[in-house]
Amino acid sequence: MIEANALTKRYGTTTAVDGLTFTARSGRVTGFLGPNGAGKSTTMRLVLGLDTPDGGSVLVDGVPYRQLKDPLRTVGAMLDATWRHPGRSGRDHLRWLAATNGIPAGRVEEVLSLVGLTSVAKTRVLQYSLGMQQRLGIAAAMLGDPRVLLFDEPVNGLDPEGMAWIRQLLHALAAEGRTVFVSSHLLPEMAQTAQDLVVIGRGRLIYQGTMDDFVARTSAHGVRVRTPHAAELRSALTAARAEFTESDGAFVVSGLDSDRIGQLAFDAGATLHELSPVTGSLEQAYLDLTREAVEFPAASTSEAR
Repeated sequence: MIEANALTKRYGTTTAVDGLTFTARSGRVTGFLGPNGAGKSTTMRLVLGLDTPDGGSVLVDGVPYRQLKDPLRTVGAMLDATWRHPGRSGRDHLRWLAATNGIPAGRVEEVLSLVGLTSVAKTRVLQYSLGMQQRLGIAAAMLGDPRVLLFDEPVNGLDPEGMAWIRQLLHALAAEGRTVFVSSHLLPEMAQTAQDLVVIGRGRLIYQGTMDDFVARTSAHGVRVRTPHAAELRSALTAARAEFTESDGAFVVSGLDSDRIGQLAFDAGATLHELSPVTGSLEQAYLDLTREAVEFPAASTSEAR
């Protein structure tokens, strides 16, 4: 578990993290979202003891990172996939990490196999593609078989197959009871990966809770209806004082559930060709909630034109 309490970090006159409080639970994949400059990278550095907070605290399994007896066995992290000596092979890089952290050398081969790099383990890291570097970074994070894992943009550079693989891996790690804390800008991928969310803006907490609640609470919902008897349905909805819009030959109705709309259509003699729920997306919910927290907002497309 990761617990931040009133966490604050300043750089000169700039407050990067401002009284941030959140919890990333064990057994869950927690997505960490926020606009550029929101303080995500600083927060992750504070979790790992790479920076010292100016206020508040952050604990990993109840202990500050710098007080952990075996850090790599407790916390695995990938903040920068390109951080490693380019002249070393992938295997040598992991062997060096294992040797300096008291981890058996046999574990190196296990994590190389886990991330699919066994066939290129002897290749110098300088020759690795970005996707291969990502996999090596994940292998390094897994080296100590830690209970807590932090990943910053873990799918960057991966092809669709690689994205599906990392998604399945994160779910499997959480299912084992580990804490998995993931920062990413790829919202469609995060929508399929994260179970919980921590959303920040300008260093402050905007939202903490489940993915489902986040989308449900911040996105518009309704029912999409298509019918060849538009006039009849329109009259029935109006009489029922339902709110609806019409676009591309379909109605989007809010305030009534599918059962009620179906009954109204039946009573009005309107045949239905579609009656389906309309739910929000993580992307729209995120954009709606963080609009005021964007550091450098761009003009809309229509304004630009």
